[in-house]
Amino acid sequence: MTENTKITGWVYVFVCDPGGSESFLGLYNEEKDVHFIPAFRTKEEANDCFLNLPREKGKKYELQAIHIEELYEDAIKNNFVVTMVDHEGKVISE
Repeated sequence: MTENTKITGWVYVFVCDPGGSESFLGLYNEEKDVHFIPAFRTKEEANDCFLNLPREKGKKYELQAIHIEELYEDAIKNNFVVTMVDHEGKVISE
């Protein structure tokens, strides 16, 4: 998580069921036993990766920009970490 301190400004995340009971798309890595929110540096990277992300059927997903500090705060409150991911779904920083 030390590399995350270098990331500043806005990132893109997917929001589940926007509008009502929305939440960030969170994933679980069994190998590392960690819950994480995948975040992207650009809108294009996020859109390129979207089809490769595991999603629940019947849920609506919307790409939204969020300030990284706000994302960190929400993630920590819910026992998640923020993980930067590239357009192929590969982790670029934890």
